[in-house]
Amino acid sequence: MEENITEVVTNLVFQLAVIIFAVRVFGRLAVKVGIPSVLGELVAGIIIGPFALGGIAFPGFPHGLFGVENSIAGAVSPELYALAQIASIILLFSSGLETDLSLFLKYSVSGGVIGLGGVAVSFVFGDMCAMWILPILGIDCTGFMDIKCLFLGIMSTATSVGITARILSDKKKMDSPEGVTILASAVFDDVLGIVLLAVVMGIVAALGSGKPLSGGAVGLIALKAFGIWLLATVVFILLSKKIASFVRLFGGTFDFSIAALGVAFLLAGFFEKQSIAMIIGAYTTGLALSGTDIAPVIEERIHGLYKFFVPIFFAVTGMSVDITHLFSKNVLICGGIYTLFAVLAKLLGCGGPALALGFNLKGGFRIGAGMIPRGEVALIIAGIGLTAKGADGLPVINAELFNVVILMTLVTTLVAPPILNVALGIKGRGTKKEVGSGEGSQFSWDFKDTEITRLVADMFLRDLRREGFYVQTMSIDDGISQARKDSISISIKEEGSVFSIETAKADMGFAKGLVYEETLQLKKSLEELSPISQTNLNFDETENRVEKVLYKVLDESCISCDLKANTKDEAIKELADLLEKSGCVTNKEILISDIFEREKACSTGLEKGIALPHAKTDGVDETCVAIGIKKSGIDFASLDGKPSNIFVMIASPASGSGPQMRVMAAITGALMNEEIREKLANAQSAREVMQLLKQARKNAESK
Repeated sequence: MEENITEVVTNLVFQLAVIIFAVRVFGRLAVKVGIPSVLGELVAGIIIGPFALGGIAFPGFPHGLFGVENSIAGAVSPELYALAQIASIILLFSSGLETDLSLFLKYSVSGGVIGLGGVAVSFVFGDMCAMWILPILGIDCTGFMDIKCLFLGIMSTATSVGITARILSDKKKMDSPEGVTILASAVFDDVLGIVLLAVVMGIVAALGSGKPLSGGAVGLIALKAFGIWLLATVVFILLSKKIASFVRLFGGTFDFSIAALGVAFLLAGFFEKQSIAMIIGAYTTGLALSGTDIAPVIEERIHGLYKFFVPIFFAVTGMSVDITHLFSKNVLICGGIYTLFAVLAKLLGCGGPALALGFNLKGGFRIGAGMIPRGEVALIIAGIGLTAKGADGLPVINAELFNVVILMTLVTTLVAPPILNVALGIKGRGTKKEVGSGEGSQFSWDFKDTEITRLVADMFLRDLRREGFYVQTMSIDDGISQARKDSISISIKEEGSVFSIETAKADMGFAKGLVYEETLQLKKSLEELSPISQTNLNFDETENRVEKVLYKVLDESCISCDLKANTKDEAIKELADLLEKSGCVTNKEILISDIFEREKACSTGLEKGIALPHAKTDGVDETCVAIGIKKSGIDFASLDGKPSNIFVMIASPASGSGPQMRVMAAITGALMNEEIREKLANAQSAREVMQLLKQARKNAESK
């Protein structure tokens, strides 16, 4: 009996809710122990999937939350599978945008040769390894051109450069000869892997028809698939500026970024109709647009979609793992063999050619180690294999073979960092001859504010592009980018409020000068905003809602109707003493210092005898309020030049959320009433102050 559509959607909503929280919890745990979040998201899928907790029946879900009777790939519902496919398109479109097309076409010969070597050797090793392990798993194998062998060959080619980039950045080796070569080679590696997938998918489609095919016919089909990919890629690259102009017609940055994603979906659908994987069309669209000026904007604007959908993809992939078979003897043996071949393939395929391109054994080992980690693309290809049908009508990748691929992806991603760390720790240069620019250097600025750091980083990358550099985002989440032009290479990293650049000593002056000019420009822009920040706040023209939030953060113990202070500084310190009674103050010295810093920017003495000293500070852990009254008044440098006699101090935590502006709006809303102000100035007790503020709220509601 078919399920009611409402029931299907309801089940999907529950499933998404669980996935959203699971991938974030396990992703954060993975990062905390020093491994990529993608592995945590994959493990989350395994744990909540139909072969584990998700298969446990409970009221309303007779097959478990993720258990289904008729599923795609033997594990997930069609609805979840569809969402995972959308996620894979977004992922590959983003990967294409991050690919430096100019680098691919123009940069280093060594990157191309090493990338090609890594793909070729990995493909051959993966294919030959499949010929060995398939019989162990009880799966028929017809030889090197068996479609299952071809798939395992392709899955062995992918490289997850984000992991390597993070390690190189931490070791300050992004701009070493090995670092530059690894990152350049990874670009070729990605593109060539996509080409191979296009060819193999053409062969899969032909074999899936059930008709016997000769070797020549298979070759022609492969050539046709390659031709379709190449033609689409060339046409889209040639029309990239026109495509960019077209999507701009849809409006602002968010609108044209979504329109660009729509183009990616369009080409993805076209490729699928040609029996070539959708992800190839998505990657091709991103690759074509990567050379346009809107590429960084699109990448930033769709990042929210990326953060929502892509973890769902990895979770759904994990759900296809049958945990009962994952640690079976045959899967562990075959997974170990496949992983060993995958590691050796990159060490030999990438490290070997490096020896002929000016690197010594140390350099070749470092380059090979940097290309070891597999990741997103390998998992996507494995998912395609689960649903693609071979000549026998069965999935190309069965459950056991899928588990083998998952093991390989997990292990290569886990072992790559320690191997690369060991390789980078070996003393001595990695090149046969001394590199002209000598040792690299690093410089960091702490702007004390993450928003300022992000602004400077965006301006720096923009100006590098204007200077003719090819800028490539290596890891959005880690804030790592690299820029190249001729022999100059600059690595950029954002980490909280710290902005760092790494480059050759000979180029550091240029990089520092660029940052200096940008900070000057930013300072000038902020100064031009200062008249706005000092705009006169006229209470007679200002209306604010008097919310209950004011009473939630104000305690009677933090109210004084008889301040002893006679100066502005004394008043601030006395109000800080009152705030300490709230229990929210963790460091009074920091609190007072931050209040004083805020006063330096612009006095918080307003009109009508009101002063609102406030700050976001690390001195408190929750928003808190103190009220002080000085009947004779204090000179608080107010806007109208008159003494202030009602003082309201508001402090909120510097990080995290707090209703500081809502509290400020509520207190100004209450103090609009002249009668309330006069009664407050003459209040005799904290309880009377609280009653007057509540009366102000009732007055506001009655209007």
